[in-house]
Amino acid sequence: MEKTSPIVEIRNVSKTYRRGSYLVPVLADITFDIAEGEFLAIMGPSGSGKSTLLNLIAGIDHADEGSIVVAGEDITSLSETELARWRSGNVGFIFQFYNLIPVLTAFENVDLPLHLTGLTKQERREHVETALSMVNLLERLDHYPGQLSGGEQQRVAIARAIVTDPTILVADEPTGDLDRKSAQDVLNLMDRLNTELGKTIIMVTHDPHAAERAHVMRHLEKGVFDS
Repeated sequence: MEKTSPIVEIRNVSKTYRRGSYLVPVLADITFDIAEGEFLAIMGPSGSGKSTLLNLIAGIDHADEGSIVVAGEDITSLSETELARWRSGNVGFIFQFYNLIPVLTAFENVDLPLHLTGLTKQERREHVETALSMVNLLERLDHYPGQLSGGEQQRVAIARAIVTDPTILVADEPTGDLDRKSAQDVLNLMDRLNTELGKTIIMVTHDPHAAERAHVMRHLEKGVFDS
């Protein structure tokens, strides 16, 4: 099997937070690659730096040291404005608590990221309907989040994450608030996005059942990967 080139290259990345007068090291000189088309699970106890690492890869947070290159773009060198533009075109976010807007329908929630593109209204509709079809919720497009189950809300959130055809999908505890059946449905969907669409997925999880669905599992402990 031909080895694919890395889509994410992380070199000597460190991150420290200030809590009052204390400096709390979170990540310590992290270096690793993520291959294009990979499904990676990052595991570790609370406070190990998992979500911080995910936020750095997604361009939500800044590293104190080191570089992060995603699809050839060194995101550590971008300004806040450039980073916001880069995120909107390159990163799909899947969160534990869905982050849907309750006063918007499923269609309107999925349509939101497309308002940052130059697509026409008709083109946006086609993109939204395609994304909702992928998650088997096209018939619920006029429903509000409060009318959907937790699993359905997470599937709407996944549709929103993929509607812009992002370079990478980042998932922070995507099954953490779901019952086992809904969690399996979401993991099956993520597996399809990876195998059928070739999406690169980086997932942080506490759940070993979720992590087993990934191709590669890395364990983070006190800011460093287990060897």
